Amino acid sequence: MTTHTTPPASPVPHIGLLPYIVAATFFMEYLDTTVIATALPQMAHSFGVGPNSLSLGMTAYMLALAIFIPASGWVADRCGSRTVFFSAIVVFTLASVLCGISQNEVQFTAARVLQGMGGAMMVPVGRLIVVRSTDKSRLMQAISTITWPAIAAPVVGPPIGGFITTYASWRWIFLLNVPVGLAVLVAVVALVPNLRGGERRPLDVVGLMLSGASLTAILFGAELASQPDSNAWHAAGLVVAGFVLGWIAFRHARNHPHPLIDVSTLKIPTFSVTIVTGSLTRIGIGAVPYLMPLLFQIGFGLSAFKSGLLLLASALGNLGMKALTTRILRRFGFRYVSIVDVAMAGLFIILIGLLTPATPLALVLFVVIVYGVGRSMQFSLLATLAYADVPQPQMNAASTLWSAAAQMTIGLGIAFGAVSLRLGALLNGEESGRAFTLDDFRLAFLFAGIVTLLSVIGYMRMAHDAGHSVGGGARRQGAS
Repeated sequence: MTTHTTPPASPVPHIGLLPYIVAATFFMEYLDTTVIATALPQMAHSFGVGPNSLSLGMTAYMLALAIFIPASGWVADRCGSRTVFFSAIVVFTLASVLCGISQNEVQFTAARVLQGMGGAMMVPVGRLIVVRSTDKSRLMQAISTITWPAIAAPVVGPPIGGFITTYASWRWIFLLNVPVGLAVLVAVVALVPNLRGGERRPLDVVGLMLSGASLTAILFGAELASQPDSNAWHAAGLVVAGFVLGWIAFRHARNHPHPLIDVSTLKIPTFSVTIVTGSLTRIGIGAVPYLMPLLFQIGFGLSAFKSGLLLLASALGNLGMKALTTRILRRFGFRYVSIVDVAMAGLFIILIGLLTPATPLALVLFVVIVYGVGRSMQFSLLATLAYADVPQPQMNAASTLWSAAAQMTIGLGIAFGAVSLRLGALLNGEESGRAFTLDDFRLAFLFAGIVTLLSVIGYMRMAHDAGHSVGGGARRQGAS
C-alpha cells in the first residue's frame, strides 16, 4: 500500500536547504569517526600512553551512540525536532572542543562519551526532520543529499586525518568542528521547523534498556573482533548475546502498547528490505573501507599517504555517482537498480582482492572507482527506499529503527572485514602474529564479495514497482 507524507501544519520556509543543513551535521560526525583512527598514534604520544589505551575513547563514543540512538525518536516527539536537533549540535560541538583540549586519556574518553550522546540525537533527528518536511516527490533527491557524507567520510577521512596530524596537530581534527557547528546552529534557528509527534507516549524504559544493551553488546563485540590481539571467541560471544537481546527487545516491542521502537514498520515491504537485506549488503560493502587501506599498506607496501590517495579514487566514485543517483532510479526503478548494482559491487569487491603491486595503476584506479560507484548507489538507494511507503505517523519509528540498524551494520562491517582477514590467514596455514599476505587479503575480499552477492536474493523478491511513490521507475512506467 502506498502512503503519502502529510505536510507540516505550516509551510516550511527554504525547505530545499534542509537536506544541506542536515548533511553538514552528518559530515561532522562521520568524519570525526573515521579520522580519529589515523590520529591515534600522535594522540597517544601527546598523552604519554600506548595507542591501545586510547581505543577506549573510540569504544566509549560508539557505546554512547548505541545507548541513546533508540531514544532519539521519543525525545524528538516529546521536545520538538528542532529543539532536540539544536541541542544535539551544541552538545556535539562542545564535546569536540573538550576532545581537542584534552590533556589525558581520561578527559578524552569522557569527552567522547559526551560527543556520542550528541551524535546519537543529532544524526537520527536530522534525518527525521528531512523525511517529515519533504514531499515524497522530492524525497529521493533530499535523501541523496544527506546520505553522501556517510558514503564519502570513510574514504576521505583517513587521508584528511593523515594530513592534519602530519602538518598541524591532531587537536584540529576536533576543533575544526567549531566553525561548522556554529554555522549550522544559525541555520537551524532560521530554517528548521520544530515538528512534534501528535501523541505524547510514555517512555518505554524496558525497551530502552533492552535495545541499548543489544546494540552495546553487538558494537562492542564488533569492535573487539576488529582488534588483532583480541580473543575471537569473546568477541563472537558478545555479538551473539547482542542478537539474543535484540530478539528479546523485538518480542517486547511487539507486545508493548507504546514501544520505544515500533517494529510494526517492518510489515512495510520496502522498509523491511532496507533493514533486513540492506543490513547484509552494508556489512559486505562496509568491510572494504577496513580492508582496502590494509591491502595497500601491508600487501602493496605503500605508505599511509599513498594508500590514502588510492582511497580517494573510491571517494571520487562515491561523489561522482551522487549526481546521477536520482536520474538512474527514476529511469530504471529501485528493484532493477538494486539487483544490478549489488551484483556489480560484489564482483568488484572480489576483484579488489585480486589486485597486486604489479597491477597497472590505471586498472587499480578503475576497480576502486567502480566499487565506489556501487557503494554510493546502493547506500543512497537504501536510504531513500526506506521511507518510500512509511505513513507519516510511523516516520519517527522508522527513522529510529533505521538509525539503529545503520549504526550496528557499520560496526559489523568493520568486524566482518577483520574476522575475514584473520580467517583467511588461518585457512592459508599461517602462524598467529605474522604479517598478512596477499593470499590472506584475496580470501578476505572474496568473503566480503560473497556476502554482498548473497543479498541480491532479497532484492529479487521486491515488487517491480517498489519505490514508485518517490519516483522510482517513473520514466519507465510513463513510457509504457
